[in-house]
Amino acid sequence: MDQRPSYAAVFFMFLRNSMVRDLSFRSNFWIECISSLSWVIMNLGFYLLIFRYTNSIGNNTGWGEYEFFVFLATTLLVNSLVQMFFMPNIQEFSELIRTGKLDFALLKPIDTQFLVSFEKVNFPSMANFLFGLVLMGVSLYQLTHREANPIELTAGMVAMYVLFLLCGVAILYSLMIVLAASSIWLGRNTSLYDFWFYITSFSRYPMEIYNSGGLGITLQLIFTFVIPILIVVNVPARIMAQPFGVSSAQMWLLPIYMLAATALSLLASRWVFKLSLRSYRSASS
Repeated sequence: MDQRPSYAAVFFMFLRNSMVRDLSFRSNFWIECISSLSWVIMNLGFYLLIFRYTNSIGNNTGWGEYEFFVFLATTLLVNSLVQMFFMPNIQEFSELIRTGKLDFALLKPIDTQFLVSFEKVNFPSMANFLFGLVLMGVSLYQLTHREANPIELTAGMVAMYVLFLLCGVAILYSLMIVLAASSIWLGRNTSLYDFWFYITSFSRYPMEIYNSGGLGITLQLIFTFVIPILIVVNVPARIMAQPFGVSSAQMWLLPIYMLAATALSLLASRWVFKLSLRSYRSASS
């Protein structure tokens, strides 16, 4: 008889346990929701203030006010999914190593990477996700109903958007699991969150801002082809806010590259994680 657990059943058990834990402290749950939403609203207010003085970001970039708000909404959706499912678990990974609790994870009849990646779900991050959906809806309504060059929203665009949104989440997750796995070699990696923030800050702006000057082009190349952070938000946001035309074949190279980068990132992170486990010495050894 196959004794392997159902990963779907285990995942839904994690969801249920996390929901029970969060709702057991409802005041803390709502405070976290309000706190994260306050930061998002202040960030949105900052960009609303900027667009009072300009019609677009850069010259001839195509990132007008509502195009950029589609970009901002995509950033919220990607980051909220990462923070909801992965951030609390990855941050705790170094503690599992330090305290020896990783031994118990290794003994369980389930894939260790799956266990340490999904055990806890941070439901307060759902507030940012819902806000991102609202911002996306308002922005798309403005783009589809404007008088000059309205975009035509299709089911294919929505499907592609969801696909590349998940690809962006997968790329960020791959980077996180590599950083977490380094804790086995480095000990207590307390700078994980700081390094994560510095790296992912490059993904929060359109790629066009890096087109000027040698330094900008260098950063664009590094964070597109070496560490593929720039494509995490740019590709899905472009699909929704700036639909690729059939004739613009060159513009389709970026989504195709993102699919390849997602697969390579997941494979590389899996290899690094397994390699790090081989170097792990249990608390009893």
